[in-house]
Amino acid sequence: MSGFNTRAVHVGSEPDPSTGAVNPPVYLTSTYAQDGVGVPRFSDYGRVDNPTRAALEACLAGLEEARHGVAFASGLAAEDALLRTLAPGDHVILGDDAYGGTYRLLTRIFTDWGLTVSCVDLGDLDAVRAAFGASTKILWVETPSNPMLRVVSIAALGEVAHEHGALLVADNTFATPYLQRPLTLGADVVVHSTTKYVGGHSDVIGGFVATNNDDLAAKLKFHQYAIGAVPGPLDCYLLLRGLKTLGVRMDRHCANARAVATFLSNHAAVERVYYPGLTDHPGHEVAVQQMSDFGGMVSFTLRGGAAAAHQVCESTTIFTLAESLGGVESLIELPAVMTHASTAGSTLEPPANLIRLSVGIEDIDDLIADLTRALD
Repeated sequence: MSGFNTRAVHVGSEPDPSTGAVNPPVYLTSTYAQDGVGVPRFSDYGRVDNPTRAALEACLAGLEEARHGVAFASGLAAEDALLRTLAPGDHVILGDDAYGGTYRLLTRIFTDWGLTVSCVDLGDLDAVRAAFGASTKILWVETPSNPMLRVVSIAALGEVAHEHGALLVADNTFATPYLQRPLTLGADVVVHSTTKYVGGHSDVIGGFVATNNDDLAAKLKFHQYAIGAVPGPLDCYLLLRGLKTLGVRMDRHCANARAVATFLSNHAAVERVYYPGLTDHPGHEVAVQQMSDFGGMVSFTLRGGAAAAHQVCESTTIFTLAESLGGVESLIELPAVMTHASTAGSTLEPPANLIRLSVGIEDIDDLIADLTRALD
């Protein structure tokens, strides 16, 4: 099974051997019968393992070309488990355009625990090198980033991280393994909010970590068991179902986002459009090298400032005003006061007039008409 879509449909979803059911069962169980004292047939407890979860982990790890995959109850739970492999006194380098929740977790939770954090422009390799110290253990990158859609070279950052004995962690939520596979480009760890494109229907919360590092995988699996932020079996089933259509959905997301970005680029009210598929995007050439397409996210600023951005966000009818992203429906939001409010006053704070779109799979003419009404 070499093709992406073939693997997405079949890995982890072999017909049930007892019934022939083509969908994996949802194992709603908290515990398992044992064949003898301390001799479990599959596992000893539902927090430790679940067959539906195991199917999801096998499928998504395979799509990321990873030996190991560990599923969690949310993207932040996945990040938390990964950061707990560090120790007080360790240092993390984070991009200066990162998801607000990641920034909040590092600066509001883990700095109290003893980690130190530096936010750096990851497109400036000299600045990245200068940020490293003896205690730096992780270089954390989002590409494309949230919400500015910056694109940086995973390969180049991997080389810098490895020069200093650190791990390169890549958040692949925006690109998904259909468009980009960081482990093949030099990253050591991939993290996902599977809530987004993996699930794809805005009906489930989840997170994931993929790696080829055996020791790190063992620690993550222990944290999954010992801390307990595990996804429920129905959540795993929904995520596994989402993976089966990830490729065809992403094709439509990308096509629609490309059309929306082009439309916005030619609208008089729009100041600037951020989309890696546009040739004037600063990261376009890097995106061409490491992505197979440019994703379904588009951000843009308005000449009318924050007030105009508020008005546009509240004027669309097909684009729903809501946080999150990656579902089949189109969403619109104002990051500065919504998803990235936790970055207020920091170098990560997005412009007040920046609007972020998660472009769905609706008919493109309807999406353009909706934006036209809101902008005009």
